[in-house]
Amino acid sequence: MTAPKVLVSDKLSETAVQIFRDRGIDVDYLPDVGKDKDKLAEIIGQYDGLAIRSATKVTPSLLEHATNLKVVGRAGIGTDNVDKEAASKKGVIVMNTPFGNMITTAEHAIAMMFAVARQIPEASASTHAGKWEKNAFMGVELTGKTLGVIGAGNIGGIVCDRARGLKMKVVAYDPFLSQEKADKMKVEKVELDDLLKRADFITLHVPLTDQTRNILSKENLLKTKKGVRIINCARGGLIDEEALAELLKSGHVAGAALDVFAVEPAKENVLFGLPNVVCTPHLGASTTEAQENVALQVAEQMSDYLLTGAVTNALNMPNVTAEEAKVMGPWIKLTEHLGAFIGQMSDNEPIKAINILYDGEAATMNLQALNCSLIAGIMKAINPDVNMVSAPLIAKEKGIQISTTNQEQSGAFEGYVKVTVVTDKRERSIAGTVFSDGKPRFIQIKGINIDAEVGRHMLYTTNRDEPGIIGALGVTMGSNGVNIANFTLGRSHAGGEAIALLYVDAPVPAEARAKLAETGLFNQIKPLEFDVA
Repeated sequence: MTAPKVLVSDKLSETAVQIFRDRGIDVDYLPDVGKDKDKLAEIIGQYDGLAIRSATKVTPSLLEHATNLKVVGRAGIGTDNVDKEAASKKGVIVMNTPFGNMITTAEHAIAMMFAVARQIPEASASTHAGKWEKNAFMGVELTGKTLGVIGAGNIGGIVCDRARGLKMKVVAYDPFLSQEKADKMKVEKVELDDLLKRADFITLHVPLTDQTRNILSKENLLKTKKGVRIINCARGGLIDEEALAELLKSGHVAGAALDVFAVEPAKENVLFGLPNVVCTPHLGASTTEAQENVALQVAEQMSDYLLTGAVTNALNMPNVTAEEAKVMGPWIKLTEHLGAFIGQMSDNEPIKAINILYDGEAATMNLQALNCSLIAGIMKAINPDVNMVSAPLIAKEKGIQISTTNQEQSGAFEGYVKVTVVTDKRERSIAGTVFSDGKPRFIQIKGINIDAEVGRHMLYTTNRDEPGIIGALGVTMGSNGVNIANFTLGRSHAGGEAIALLYVDAPVPAEARAKLAETGLFNQIKPLEFDVA
């Protein structure tokens, strides 16, 4: 088996590059190629993985050349340089490393808070200039002040902890922060307007989204108390910079410390040159420890995915741990087969809804990942390039409604999966399980119980339950040189609807299917193909 191949297109720790090699990954370390978009586009088609920092831009144009690419790993938290929607459509997983620089970024926010509270940069510049302006830089203490934390997730939570150690009162606004978690963190959970009115210092720790863009707008900045100081080490675009400059000049805002800006690199900005504005060039993650941590993490994550299928810190696919990947492998294959059956049987009928039932053992697993596999199986019938990453997005674009139900063990099997697809014309359903040998089985089609092994080439037929079916199938396959490896029959009741599922060694020729049709015994004759590799 050929080793996966990874390109490192930005400067990354040599230790991280060695991790790829130690894990059996073929890696090319070209730390400057990310800045040359033409050269990168020329060579990217060779690689299964792309490890980057911020210099490489993963654009739709680049992805068109990335014919073998399976994963992009960003060493760091920000992925603004990756077009995630385009990557998803191409079936490429996008990972980041959100935990490697948490402490570093939180510490930078605290350092910036001290700097703006005591006007340290200006005082330092003055002293370097030979001045001794001891009375010109009157600061404020942090002890006893109220810190408003917007975003109390990983980094924001560390800031809360450090601020409490400085004897500050901490209030936090975060729609996803539960009261239980707030109590555990020993912070007061408040609404945004309350935070704006009460905080002496405000620090931001949220991603840039449509909901958070300009969260500190002019309107919200005017709600703050006079003399507030604002720190942003999260993302540019969270603050209306024009409004902030205006309120700094008026004295309503006493100071600001920013590590990030709406436009970067920030060679000019309305805030530059204003008194008591501390600016740094996006240094939040710039420590030796953080750079090493994120590099090592991205190498491990990408290696895990390429070698075992484990997905960690993905932004466009459910995470699957290495342990889950081992246990879920057969179930992921089962859901793919169930989807493939339904997709091939749908005959290009537009699908309106996909309803998935997980029973028993299956219901305890990572259902998001199983859903992605099942939907991919369905979509591959019309687009072979679809995979677990792109399938949910394509289904959403097509307006397909997807519902999931899970229940405790309800039958003879320890667990099973049943999928029902709704079109304008009909509903189709199929169920399957994984036996103790790890092999997927079909156990029900159209409500008829069966026990069918899944093969690469199969033939599905429906008929009225009557004598002669087995003979017609056997004679026709034999006379056309098709060997039957396995054979499954099922019926609703004696004389009622019946089905047959043949596992054959080669595709069933059109001539053989025509001969079956001529018998008049069959209502439906459908050749099926499954990826059983």
